[in-house]
Amino acid sequence: MEIRRIEKQEKDILDQLKEMLIEAFPHSYSDCADEETELLTSSERILIGAFDKNSLLGFIGAIPQYGNTGWELHPIVVKEDCQCKGIGTFLLKALEEAVAEEGGITIYLGTDDEFDRTSLSGTDLYDNMFEKIRDITNIRKHPFEFYVKNGYKITGVIPDANGLGKPDIIMAKRIRKLQDEDK
Repeated sequence: MEIRRIEKQEKDILDQLKEMLIEAFPHSYSDCADEETELLTSSERILIGAFDKNSLLGFIGAIPQYGNTGWELHPIVVKEDCQCKGIGTFLLKALEEAVAEEGGITIYLGTDDEFDRTSLSGTDLYDNMFEKIRDITNIRKHPFEFYVKNGYKITGVIPDANGLGKPDIIMAKRIRKLQDEDK
């Protein structure tokens, strides 16, 4: 398996990427995969793929925010038949290295719970929010556990972001040590 940046001129790879976006997030990208792919390949962003020869197995992207210190992870997609084989972890580590090279300090993300996959879904998060975050459980394979295993922390939630009782779980990871900062 090869992990490398995806370039804007790689049409065959970008066609595979579009198909994967639609398959992974049909409710979000079925009618705008071309536009999203154009955004993912813009020069200020990072886009990294995992390959088996010329076949795209997965990809991950990041958007610079807060100048260049905070980067939003968006998106990560691994083909369904390739999941749980370490590809997502390899992509995440490669992204962390690339963001650090660009001067990034923190990577953050939102991982939606639109389909009742955690204990945070279907409840009023304005009531005892921090206790509910502390006691979160994974009911149906929500990806927040993948991020926790890779060192990310839940830093908050946006209650009802995707409709009543459907939060966005906000997670982040510092990718540089505090002593790395110039003093």
